[in-house]
Amino acid sequence: MMKALLTLLCAVALTGCATRQPQRYAWVTGLKPEKAARYEQLHANPWPTVNRMLKQCHIRNFSIHEREIDGKLYLFAYLEYTGRDFDADMARMAADPETQRWWEETDPCQSPLPDAAAAGKIWSDTKEVYFLK
Repeated sequence: MMKALLTLLCAVALTGCATRQPQRYAWVTGLKPEKAARYEQLHANPWPTVNRMLKQCHIRNFSIHEREIDGKLYLFAYLEYTGRDFDADMARMAADPETQRWWEETDPCQSPLPDAAAAGKIWSDTKEVYFLK
C-alpha cells in the first residue's frame, strides 16, 4: 500500500513539474527605409522595463529579423509563448505604460502590410507551415 502511494505521489509531482510546450507565433511588417537605422538602434539597446514585461507575459525566444525584398525592407518577428492565456497576457502588455512608450518609438518606423493596416494593426499574422522539433 505504501509503495503504491509513493508511486502515485511521484507521478503527480513529476506531472506538475512537466514543462508546457510553447506556442509559436510569427508576424511580418514593413520597415520604412528612412527609419531603419532608428529601429535598429532601439533594438540594439532595448529598455530593460520592456524586456522585463515580455518575460512577465510568458514570452521567450523572441527575435526580430530584417530582410530586403525587391528594394523594400521587411521585419519578421518570432516568439514562443509559454503562458496559459495569450490574449490576456497581450492585453496586460498593451496596458503597460513603458511598453506603450516603447511602441510610440517603434511603431512610426514600421510600415504595415495592407491587411494589418486595414485592421488598425502594425504586424500581419503568419501561418506556420513547418516546424522541426
